[in-house]
Amino acid sequence: METRRTRLVFSGSGGQGVITAAIILAKAAVIYEGKNATQAQSYGAAARGGATRSDVLISDLDILYPKVMQPNILISLTQESYNKFAPILRPGGLLLMDSRFVTMEKKVEARHVDLPMFDTVMKAIGKPIVFNICMLGTLIGLSGLIKPESILNVLETTIPKDFMDMNKKALELGMQMGESAG
Repeated sequence: METRRTRLVFSGSGGQGVITAAIILAKAAVIYEGKNATQAQSYGAAARGGATRSDVLISDLDILYPKVMQPNILISLTQESYNKFAPILRPGGLLLMDSRFVTMEKKVEARHVDLPMFDTVMKAIGKPIVFNICMLGTLIGLSGLIKPESILNVLETTIPKDFMDMNKKALELGMQMGESAG
C-alpha cells in the first residue's frame, strides 16, 4: 500500500473562512476517513482583514511536526497571500487561486488552477459566508483528497441546521468547478 502524505497551506485574509475550512478538512480526514491530521494557524496584524494562514497535514502515518514547510497544495484567496506563499510551494504541487482576488504574477513550478469560486458562490447563493466551503469543494474536486460525504458529516455536526442546505450547495458548486478543471 502506498503511503500518502499531503501538506496543505490555506491562505487568505481574516474573515474569508480560511481557518474554518482547514479545520473542517482536518476533522473530516481524522473522524470519517481514519487518517492522521494536524491543523495549525497564524494570523496577520488584524484577525479580520489581516493575512491568515492555516497548515494542514493529512497522512496515513504518524505526523511528527505540524508545520508545513513545502506544501503540495497551496490555496490562495488573496493577492497578498499568493505573493507571500507561492514561493514555498513544492515543485509539481497544486496552486488553487480565486480569480476575483488573485492574479498570477510569478510562475511557480506547479499546476495553476484559477477559478471564480467567490463569484460563483455570489451568483448561485448570494451569501459570501459559504465561499470557504465552495473552496473546499473545489479542492476535493481537483484532488480527490477526501470524500465529500466526510466534509458534509463534519458540517452537520458543526453548523446550525438552517445553514446546511446553503453549505451543501456551496460544496457541490466547488466540486463541479474542481472536477471540470481537473
